[in-house]
Amino acid sequence: MLGNIGNLAQLMRQAKDVQQKLGEVQRKLSAMTVEASAGGGMVAVVANGHQEILSVKIDPAVVNAAEVELLEELVLAAVNAARKKAEALAREEMSGVAQQLGLPEGFKLPGASP
Repeated sequence: MLGNIGNLAQLMRQAKDVQQKLGEVQRKLSAMTVEASAGGGMVAVVANGHQEILSVKIDPAVVNAAEVELLEELVLAAVNAARKKAEALAREEMSGVAQQLGLPEGFKLPGASP
């Protein structure tokens, strides 16, 4: 019975360590950014590690009433590319935490992207 209590105490310490490491990763992701562009750099989007879009930059040469549809497609492409990069960044950071904790490969940590 005492062995079970010791195992439970160890499990609780590990859970606390996991929670602390996840908090560190979440703070780190807030400060990290990725950038993606479309149209040869005519539209650029910056996102943070939480997949929040921080900025959209559009080259003034792109803006022309006849090219509104093209501009919309470029913005959409850049936003989706930035989101995918941010998702990959988050997955990489969470994977590092799982590896540090000795968790099996493919283990999904709470708060990790699918």
